[in-house]
This record gives sequence, structure tokens and C-alpha cells, in this order.
Amino acid sequence: MLRNFKDGVMSFLGASSEADGTKSGSDSDSAMEPVPQSEPTEASQVPNSAGGFSWQVSDLDQLRRFLVLGCEGGTYYACEKDLKDMNVAVIDKMIKENRGIEVVGLVKQYSVEGRTAKQDSILLALAICTRQDDKATKSAAYAALPEICRIPTHLFQFIEYAEKKSKDGTGWGRAHRKAICKWYNSFKKNPKRLAMHVTKYRNRNGWTHRDVFRLSHPKPESDAIGSIVKYVIKGLETAKKDYSSDTSAEDTIAVLEFLSAVEKAKDSNSEDEVVELIKKFGLVREHVPTALLNSVSVWGALLKDMPMTALIRNLNKMTAVGLVGIGREETKLVTDKLLNQDLLKKARIHPLNVLVAMNTYKRGSGEKGKLTWLPDQSIVSSLEEAFYLSFKFVEPTNKRHLLAVDVSGSMSCAISGTVGISCATASACLSMVTARTESNFEVVAFSHKLTSVNITQRMTLNQVTKTFNRIRMGGTDCALPMTWAAQNKKKFDVFVVYTDSETWFGNIHPAEALRQYRIKSGIWDAKLIVCGMAANQFTIADPSDPGMLDMVGFDSAGPEIMRNFTLGQL
Repeated sequence: MLRNFKDGVMSFLGASSEADGTKSGSDSDSAMEPVPQSEPTEASQVPNSAGGFSWQVSDLDQLRRFLVLGCEGGTYYACEKDLKDMNVAVIDKMIKENRGIEVVGLVKQYSVEGRTAKQDSILLALAICTRQDDKATKSAAYAALPEICRIPTHLFQFIEYAEKKSKDGTGWGRAHRKAICKWYNSFKKNPKRLAMHVTKYRNRNGWTHRDVFRLSHPKPESDAIGSIVKYVIKGLETAKKDYSSDTSAEDTIAVLEFLSAVEKAKDSNSEDEVVELIKKFGLVREHVPTALLNSVSVWGALLKDMPMTALIRNLNKMTAVGLVGIGREETKLVTDKLLNQDLLKKARIHPLNVLVAMNTYKRGSGEKGKLTWLPDQSIVSSLEEAFYLSFKFVEPTNKRHLLAVDVSGSMSCAISGTVGISCATASACLSMVTARTESNFEVVAFSHKLTSVNITQRMTLNQVTKTFNRIRMGGTDCALPMTWAAQNKKKFDVFVVYTDSETWFGNIHPAEALRQYRIKSGIWDAKLIVCGMAANQFTIADPSDPGMLDMVGFDSAGPEIMRNFTLGQL
């Protein structure tokens, strides 16, 4: 794609290529006259929400942004409903253009690879696909259901979205019922896992398993699955009566024993008894009576085999009760797990969720409730390292980077509806992923003016966010990183701009600023990577320029995408 990059750029500028591939700064006259960002440079540009002109991202890129960033909380310029409606319209449009299979494929890929912090947008997109008249799209969506809805929480949320998107009736048609039944029967080879699911996630979003069974009319494909269905509908004693006998299969007996342990724990007030049940049957926090959730011994038993997602979610409570803290051996167990990249990858831990957990843990109190704790610094440090480890591993490019973080007013809204983390703060943390990978970089912050930021690889995320929080916000001029570099004769191979692309303030468009930088610096293949930090429609990257890339800012595969583009492999 970039084999003849220099010639392509020079042709784009209307300049003739030279054998040595460089030009002096005097050739800047060959570039087009600057046009202020409040006016379009070409017919393909569209007005953004701030009053400037940008390009509209492709439908596929818009879908990527929606899947990763969602629309929870809206943006600085758009409320949550308007943002959702806009993205839903894009999905509907792609399906009408016979791209439904492509939509389902991307939804499945982003879910299975753990590239999103939340499943909300994934599940909404899947539900939309199941509500289409296009049979191929509907069939592909239902086929992907078991891989995307990995736990009942996902299944219940999908069902809720599907009902809301149904054109006629409740939406419980034959295909829908069949797919839901298939989800439960997909655990036929591991029925104890289903027993864990129905007891751990008894209800979510106003739905229960009994509600789902009443509407889907499941036909269990094994006695073990049948015993679970019977337990949900009629209770443990009926399930035992109908499925417990001398001839019962081993997996059916194991399921009934597990369900018996769950019921026994639910009614117990003995720490020792519950600890023993946890150790013997692998019970989890949701199985423990509320009265025993302040017990150190109970939490100690839970911690031993606690899944990674639950570990991160329960760090605050385990510290508050005294299980985790300075001098405790359990602290070492926690930090070892947090620093295990294989465990993070297997659990599909997303970096944004780690960032949220770290910010909450080091604060020592939750946003809601009365729970407080004394943070352990070793856990704070391990959470920070887990933030970096939760991105896909990337080798350095050894190229010269300018990392430019938009700190304008529109970047003050929360990213993905996350309380306490603004788009600007998230961008600053995201820039550190590249800063820790590359050895040759500079960092700047910009709004209507640009500030050089002294960031080093050894700084903590807390130090980085404090540094950026001291910078005053203003209007948005996304051209500043390139114009500043040109004016100061800085040599960069790639500009990485973290922004919502709501630019309007400057006297030159960002894309044109990059083209002029190429001429003035003689770096003809200087590239621009735009990390979109909001699920809006806009980008400052010119889609006709092969040296400009628009990507989703908090995609966990983002650093890998950036590396491949920087090296001309994308």
C-alpha cells in the first residue's frame, strides 16, 4: 500500500518527485493555500459539532468506534440517545447495503478478542442483526450468540435489546427461541459450568432464567442440563427427585451435588462451613450469604481460585476486610495474578477496566456506598502494570513519535460513560503505552494553544494524569502538533493525535498542516495516526491520503495497529 508513498504524496501536492526524495523548506509554496478550519477544504468534508470541518469516517470505522467506545454518557456535543441513534442508523444502513455478514463478523471479532471495555454496544449490534429481514444476517447473528454471550449477564442483556428492537410482538419467534435454547444446551459437555452460571447470575436487567425458560421452552439435550432446568423452575428437591438415581450419569450427580452445596451455603451462618463448601465445590462470592461477606477466612478461600475479572472487581472489599494489605501473603498472590499477562489475556481483561479499577482502588473509597480501605501501594503498582499488559504485546518501531493529547473543552466528558475518567485523562494514559514502548518520542498537549509536556517512561500514570490535569483547557486546534513541529524544525516520522476530532479553532486544517510539514521537513512519509476518543462521526485524517490513519482510541489491539501502520505494513 505504501510502496510508492513518496511519489503518491508528491503527486497529491501537485509537486514532481525527485530522485533523492527530499525537498527544501522553500518548496512549501507548492502546497495549497491554508484554509481556516471553519471552512471546508473540499466538498467531501462535513461540518463537525464544534463548527469546524472534518471528514466523516466510513461506516465500518464508525461501527468500530461504537463497538469499542459505546455511547454511554454521550459526548460533549451529543446526548447518549442521539449518539446511540446515529450509530444504530449506521448498522441498519450497512445491513441494507448487504453488509450484514460483515457487521456480524466484526461484532464477533471484537467480542471474542476482548477489544472492548463493555459488552453493551456489542450486544446491541448483535440484537439489531437478529431483527433484520435479511436471513443471512439473522442466521449469522444467532450462530455467533454462544461465543458473544459468554455469561448469563450478556444473554439477558441481549434478550432485552432484542425485545426492544422487535418490530412486531415480543420478538420470541422460532429462530429466537431456538437460539436461546441452543445457548443453554451448548454446556452439554460441561454442565457444571451452566450450574455455576445459573446460580452465580440468577437475575440481571429484570430477567431471570425462569423467565427465559418460560418463553423459550427449552428441550434439554442431557439429563444434567435437564436437572439444571428443573432446579431453576421447580427447585432443588424436585430436581433431585426427577434426576437422582443409582443409574444417573456422573455429570448429573456432580451437578446435583454442586446445586446442593449452593443451597446449603445460602442458608448457612457458619464461616467454617461456607469455607469448606467453597474449597470443595468452587463456590464464588455470589453464593456466600451477605452476613459472611466481612469474613477474612471466607474471602481467603474465595481468593485461591478467584477468576481474574472477579479479582479486580473485589480488590477493594478484600483490602477493606483485611485479607489484602501490607505484610499479608495474600497480597503477593494478588500481585502475581495481576502481572500474569496470560491470565489477563485469557480473561479478556480490557485496559480501560483496569484503569478504572486502579483509580478507584488508590482513592480508598467507592463512588457509592460507605466502603473504605487503605490502599496497598504494591497493588496500585501492579494494577498500573496490568494496564500496560492488557494491551496486545507490541515491539518498538524505533521511529520518531510526537504524541499529542487533545485537552480542549470537549475532551472533558467521561470516556465511555466512565465516572472519574475524562477523554483527556484516558488519552494521556493511552499515550503512555506508546511512550513506554518507543525510545524516541515527545509529548505535547493542545487545545487552542500547544504545551510541551515533560513525560518520561518511568513516570506513573498518577504522575502523568496530574501533569495533564494542570493544563488549562480551551478551543480545539488539531493542526497545532504539525505546525508546532514545523516551526521548531522538529523531526518526527509519525504524529499520534488523541482527539474527538471536534476541531475548529485554527487557520489551517490538520491534514494540510501535515502535508506542509512533509515539505518543510523533507520527511515525505511522515504519518498521522488519529486515535478517536469518542463514538462520533468525525476524523481529521484525510481518507484519500495513504499516510493518515483513523483508529479507535481504546481498542486493546490499538498499539499493534499503530505499529503496523507506522512501518508501512497496513
